[in-house]
Amino acid sequence: MTSLKLNRNQFGDPKNQGNIMDVGEANSLLSEWVKNEKLVFHMKQVGHLMKSYAEFKGYDKSTQQMWYIAGLLHDADWDQWPDEHCKKIIEELESRNQDPRIMKAIASHGPIHFGVEPESEMDKMLYAFDELSGLIHAYSLMRPQAYEGMDIKGVKKRLKDKSFAAQVSREDIADASQRAGISLEELIQFVIDNQLRS
Repeated sequence: MTSLKLNRNQFGDPKNQGNIMDVGEANSLLSEWVKNEKLVFHMKQVGHLMKSYAEFKGYDKSTQQMWYIAGLLHDADWDQWPDEHCKKIIEELESRNQDPRIMKAIASHGPIHFGVEPESEMDKMLYAFDELSGLIHAYSLMRPQAYEGMDIKGVKKRLKDKSFAAQVSREDIADASQRAGISLEELIQFVIDNQLRS
């Protein structure tokens, strides 16, 4: 497989700070680039969790929007250009003069893969929600009541079962939780409580 390392740490132009696309523009980019409906749902889910967390922290509407867009577009190039994952979407956002913080968060949502360390709170939370929300959603699909009554214990049991949602990196989940400085239990509860229902 082609290396996904981005080999850079600077993204966008600092003078574009505060330029955050609206949801309509982001959704039209998604519909143009992503044909896989499950992937679209995952990205909307992560965007929703990011916005919910920014809201939970009491950040202003502009910051909530920035967190949402970073979550919504983090995998936008995975469907059509897996070998250019992260590179393609970052270049697209740079060409649209977007806030560099959005690109930085996207670039660092898998440090072992892209070679970019998550530094800001937004970077760390995108990394934290990405894999974990995928596993929890997979768990919801096998439960008759979906998210209703789901608890931390049940999620942790699925985390320990390496054959369940095997494509989800347990190492990334543990690493992201540690970097965010939030216990795995707290993260799981937040995802359960704030999940985007399909």
